[in-house]
This record gives sequence, structure tokens and C-alpha cells, in this order.
Amino acid sequence: MPDLAGLSAIAAAFFVAAASPGPATLAVATVSMSAGRRTGMAFGLGLSVGLAFWGLVAAAGLGALLQASTSALSILKLLGGAYLLWLAVNAARSAARAGQAPTGQAADRRGFRRGLLLNLSNPKAVFAWMAALALGLGDGSRAGQVATATGLCIVLGFAIYTFYAVVFSTGGAMAVYRRMRRWIEGAVAGLFTLAGLGLIRSAFARQ
Repeated sequence: MPDLAGLSAIAAAFFVAAASPGPATLAVATVSMSAGRRTGMAFGLGLSVGLAFWGLVAAAGLGALLQASTSALSILKLLGGAYLLWLAVNAARSAARAGQAPTGQAADRRGFRRGLLLNLSNPKAVFAWMAALALGLGDGSRAGQVATATGLCIVLGFAIYTFYAVVFSTGGAMAVYRRMRRWIEGAVAGLFTLAGLGLIRSAFARQ
């Protein structure tokens, strides 16, 4: 398995990439504040599975192939950008309507699917994986070393999203959301719009 220093470097780089403010962390925070802890954790689980998928792609060496394929990467970025714009529209609608987000098993299942699609539609995740793994793994790393580092990051990603769901589903956070729901959802809509347009613009920039 990789040495402790290598694993530490990988974990630190991955933590910065996964925990930093972005569409995924913003979404799980908003869902947790609006719909509660269970739905927030279901959303976070979906994010974790999507992130793990890109980790397996990177660990298998397919990330480099994706990066080299301009057309495939551009298509993924266009789809990801479109999904972010769809989330922006939903957030704007939430800001305009009265009432709280639905809860229950149906909301949990929908939350899981939305979280899964959000990270699956973000091809930039595979590059974050590749950068993190490259810090602690060399060209001659064995399969067991790659698997250990990848597994560590998958667990870390799940822990990060769970932490966000727990923190933003506390009574205080949900009370703030209820008082400022329209402002929060409006800000989320704006940020998702900027992220979506940025991803779409980057797709055309590679052509």
C-alpha cells in the first residue's frame, strides 16, 4: 500500500477539492436546510456515489482518455452545464413559491437521484481525482496501492457530504433558512447559473 506520507498527501488534496464551496457542497447544504437531515443525507449519499464513480474512472486510467477526447469531454460538460441550469431554475422557482420543501421517503429518493446526477454530470471531478492520486502514487504503483488510495478518498468524500448534511440540518440552520428562504434560494439560483454557464463555456473553449 502507499506510504503514510503519500496517503496523507492524497487525502489532503482530495479533502480540499471535495470540501471546498462548489455546486455539490452548496446543493447538499441547501437541501439539508430546506428538507431536513434525512433528505440531506440521502442527497449526500447520491453525491458520494457519483464522486466514487469518477474515482473509479480515474483509478482505472480512463480519466486520461477522457481528458484526451475533446468531443466526449465537451459533451459531458454541456450536459453538466445544462443540469446545473436546470437546478438553477428549480431554485428560482423555490424562491418564488411559498411553503417548505417536501419531505418523506419520496423526497429522500428524489434527493439521492439529484445528488447522484449532480456529481455524475460534473466531468471536472475526474480531474480532481487524477490530481489528488498523482500526488501520492507514482507511475509504477501497484493495483493494491491505487485501490487503497481510491478507497480512502471515497470514504472521505462520504464523510464530507455527511458532515455538510448534519451541520446544515440543525435547528439553527433550518430556522435561518425559513426566515431567509427566498434570499437563499435566489442566491443559489444565481450561483448555479454562473457554474452552469461556466461549464458550457469551457466546453466550447476546448473545441
